[in-house]
Amino acid sequence: MIINTGMRTDIPAFYSNWLLNRIKEGYVYVRNSYYKHQVTKYILNPNVVDCLAFCTKNPHPLISHLSELDKYNQFWFVTITPYGKDIEPNVPDKKQVIIDFKKLSEHLGKNAVAVRYDPIFINEKFDVSMHIKCFEKLLNELKGYTEDCTISFLDMYEKVKRNAPNLRPPTEEEQIQIAKAFSEIGKQNNIIIHSCCEKIFFKDYGLDVTGCMSKEIIEKAVGNKLNVPKRYCKREGCTCLLGNDIGAYNTCGHLCKYCYANANVSTVRENMKKHISTSPFLIGENEEGDKITEANQKSWKTNIIEQISLI
Repeated sequence: MIINTGMRTDIPAFYSNWLLNRIKEGYVYVRNSYYKHQVTKYILNPNVVDCLAFCTKNPHPLISHLSELDKYNQFWFVTITPYGKDIEPNVPDKKQVIIDFKKLSEHLGKNAVAVRYDPIFINEKFDVSMHIKCFEKLLNELKGYTEDCTISFLDMYEKVKRNAPNLRPPTEEEQIQIAKAFSEIGKQNNIIIHSCCEKIFFKDYGLDVTGCMSKEIIEKAVGNKLNVPKRYCKREGCTCLLGNDIGAYNTCGHLCKYCYANANVSTVRENMKKHISTSPFLIGENEEGDKITEANQKSWKTNIIEQISLI
C-alpha cells in the first residue's frame, strides 16, 4: 500500500522532524477530516508500505535526512512555479528548490521524482506566452533529472475566490495553446507532460491524460508491479493512487493564494501552534472521545520486478 503525505499539507517543508520521529516510532495517527474523533492508525513499515509519496514545494528540510528514509521506496512530486511572493508568500527561492530537486533525483533516481507546474492561472503578469517561456526554462533546467511533469489549471474553489480574486483559470482556447506548447517542450526535453484531472481531449494535443500518480508511475518508481485493490480510493475521473494521506488540512505554512487545502491564514497559524513534533498526530495529541482504528494494511507488491531502462 501507499502512504501519501502531500494532498492536505506540505510535510517535508514544515513537519520534517515530526515525520522522522514517526518513522522511528513506526506508526502515525490520522484524524478524519470531517469526523475529528475518528482516528486511523497507520503502521510505518516497509514490509507493508510499498511507497512513501511526497508532494512538496520545499524538499530542503529532508534533503540531509534522505538516508533515514532509504528503507522505503519513495515517489516525490516537487512543485516548481514561476510565481512570486505575492502569490506564494512563504515558498523558498526557486533556484534552491531546483538544486534540491536534482539532489533528490541523484539520490533516488529520476523515476522516483517528478515536477509539478501547477496551478496554471492567468493574471496581469502571467499570460499564455509568459507561462510558455517559464515552462521552457524550467524543463531545460531539469532535463535528465526526471521523465515526468504534471500540469493543471486553476480551479476556482470558494476558498480561492476569497483569497485570490485577481486570478482566473485560462479559457479553453488558452488551455489548448498551453497544452500544445508544453507538450512540444516536453518532447524536446524527454519529459512526459501529464495533465491532472483535466479534460480528456487534451490527449489530442500531446498530453498524457492517464494520471499523474497512477499505478504505472508508482510501479516505475518502486521497480515492482503492484496488485492494487479494485476499490482503492480515487477521486472522480482520476486514476491516481491518492488514499491513505497522513497530513491535515489548514496546516500548510506556504499560504499560497490559490490553495484549496487552507481555509484562511488565521486558522493555519492557530493549527501550526498546536503541532508537537513528538506527537503521533500531526496537530495536537490524543483527545477525549477519540476512537482509534488500525488500518488494514498489506503490501501490493507482486514480486514481479519492473524492468527500468537506464538509457
